[in-house]
Amino acid sequence: MPSPSAPPTVDPAAYRRALTGALGPLDGALRAVDDAHDGGPLGKALDRAAARADTAADALQSAAVPDDALAGNGRLVTALRALGQDLRSARGSGGRCATSPRVELRAARSPQSIKEAGRALAALGYDVTLRLPRTERAEHRRLANGALVRDGSRGGLGRLTVKNGTAGDAVVTLTRGGRTAFSLYVRKGSEATVGSVNSGSYAVYFTTGEDWNGVKSSFTRGCSFEKFDDSATFRTVRVAGGTRYTVLTFTLNKVIGGNARTSTVPPDEFPS
Repeated sequence: MPSPSAPPTVDPAAYRRALTGALGPLDGALRAVDDAHDGGPLGKALDRAAARADTAADALQSAAVPDDALAGNGRLVTALRALGQDLRSARGSGGRCATSPRVELRAARSPQSIKEAGRALAALGYDVTLRLPRTERAEHRRLANGALVRDGSRGGLGRLTVKNGTAGDAVVTLTRGGRTAFSLYVRKGSEATVGSVNSGSYAVYFTTGEDWNGVKSSFTRGCSFEKFDDSATFRTVRVAGGTRYTVLTFTLNKVIGGNARTSTVPPDEFPS
């Protein structure tokens, strides 16, 4: 009887070429992520890199792999698929209350998994050259309590005090006739007052959260966007012996005996 033939041996050089062919395009896409500016360009770069990660995983899953590299290759394929998912998740939807994708990537597990699989393969003589995207630490930007984020024309006598007992900093915005009159920054656990409010009826909006991004005019984490159901009316009238003007106080957190109701506002409808 003929003896059974031994299975063909996979050429390590061929596997090395497969690694280079699969990871080269991904490496270029990840370098583009590093170079991309925040916003639309970074989002597009993340999408391209995620697609390249999926393609690389498919290529290595179907590649002929030497026996000594089977375990490491399998770990690398799994890590590449996870990287594609993490890149898409980091991209997010943009808009207000959006943490930078580079901050989101810092918490991702897949880059570390890729490094571990790469070290295992490198120990066997298989080079895994892949530049992983740079990340950034979460920021904690705040304005001074009572800072005016935006200040329109104020020349009246009205005064508004805002008490913020919520878990985050807040920006309170008053609008009149669809236009922003002013926006006041109030740190959590604090109160702030703005004076010289003109007479009139104002809609009162407020947003709370962490890490104020002045460019986007929004917090980047834990955001909420709300509006008081009732308007705030300021009046200045002359009376015998002087002038009477309105002084109002708004408390952003719920208080016992409070009667001011609020409603959630879609982020894109919150005034700038």
